[in-house]
Amino acid sequence: MISGLASAAALAVNAPTMTLAAPHMTSVKFEKCTGGHRTACVIDGDTLWIGGTKIRIADIDAPEISEPKCASELALGNRATERLIELLNQGPFELQAWPGRDKDRYGRTLRSLTRHGHSLGDILVSEGLARTWAGRREPWC
Repeated sequence: MISGLASAAALAVNAPTMTLAAPHMTSVKFEKCTGGHRTACVIDGDTLWIGGTKIRIADIDAPEISEPKCASELALGNRATERLIELLNQGPFELQAWPGRDKDRYGRTLRSLTRHGHSLGDILVSEGLARTWAGRREPWC
């Protein structure tokens, strides 16, 4: 099943739009990244790994948890991370290429995540757990 995820992710990274979660991958579960092999895990509220590819959710900015500037940013970042994990595990979603840019300055693949035509990032924004990406980071403290 994991090998199916890896091959689907490889296609997803290279295709403009690719659905992640075929019937043979129903048991794949996203969790918080904790170490070594990163196949299906979430780093924070706007970054995840899929099949060995680091994906930056292109349409949002979420609070940092690895180097937060204050306690409230860390708390909100942890909530955003947990909520993203919940959203990813609710069923199939699509990875859609970000117009005009494939990678960010850190080498992460830029994609928006959608389900039934709705951005998962927009859900995080509507719940106050992220901001719509405006081209630059804004402070959370």
